[in-house]
Amino acid sequence: MSADIDTLPGYTSGNGTGHIVRWLAGFALRGGSLLAFAALLVFFSVAAPFFFTLGNIGNVLGQSAILGVLAIGLTIVIIGGGANVVKGGIDLSLAANLGLSAAVYATLVSAGYGDGVAIAGALLTGSLIGLVNAIAIVVFGIVPLLATLAVMNVVAGLELVLTQNTVVSASSDFLSLLSAYGPFDIPVLAYVLVIFTGIAAAIIQFTPLGLRLYAVGAFPEAARAAGLPVKRMVAGSYVASGFCGGVAGILSVSYLSGSTTGAGEMLLPVVVTALLSVVFSRRLVPTIGGTLLSTLLVGFLTNGFQLLNISSTLVSGIQGILILLVVAATSLQRGKGAA
Repeated sequence: MSADIDTLPGYTSGNGTGHIVRWLAGFALRGGSLLAFAALLVFFSVAAPFFFTLGNIGNVLGQSAILGVLAIGLTIVIIGGGANVVKGGIDLSLAANLGLSAAVYATLVSAGYGDGVAIAGALLTGSLIGLVNAIAIVVFGIVPLLATLAVMNVVAGLELVLTQNTVVSASSDFLSLLSAYGPFDIPVLAYVLVIFTGIAAAIIQFTPLGLRLYAVGAFPEAARAAGLPVKRMVAGSYVASGFCGGVAGILSVSYLSGSTTGAGEMLLPVVVTALLSVVFSRRLVPTIGGTLLSTLLVGFLTNGFQLLNISSTLVSGIQGILILLVVAATSLQRGKGAA
């Protein structure tokens, strides 16, 4: 469910100059983002001969699986809490969640437990982190930005305690399956990303639960007046986000053959990817499909830089610029300064 742009909170209708400017900003975001994505693909395919091949596209999908799953979790939180970055839905603990969930999985496997126990441990860890976020935000009323920032630091500390700041190696049949190549010589992780995205999109975009979540995020007072359990749904979005962190932790162990001590570096790409999802939506609202496209955009950007031997550190700077552009453009389009 996504209401027309002029009906969303903060939007104003009218025939004045401000309305025209906002319409132009929205058109530039929707059309310009797709054109920029296409131009990026064309440039890299010309500059790097192997860029636009099935094998490389599959590799980008596989390498982007962890980022995509985390970004889907953050997108769910943004949908349920609203797109206001300061007061709305945000989960800064996702990258740390990935690190601790991966550490739990790798530790259990290295201790001799089976994949079933390790998978349950990772998913439970991620979901519990999401539950802690939910309690801090819904029960204690802490602003999501501050609550998830605090949880992020606690979780990062727990990971250091569990792993002693070392990489815990892990290997199993299940991990080997995830790290292998499937049909058409495409990584299994690529298929995992597509399937996971499809399931999440089916739930969020096409079920009553997803429609209610959109209503809670966009019109919380109206949703409350209509009898929707606003607090429970917001809490559920954080638990779902935590679950995504657990899934990403499992994928990370399969990709790296163990835990990781640098999971915190993924926070910026995750935020960029989730925020960019709105520009791939016709009504400038976060969607799961938009998150997949923004994941591919970030993935192709990183991959193109690697193929051209351009320093990957530039990607972080570009990601920061993208955040500023998206937030500034959407704020202008929504007319936050309008009466």
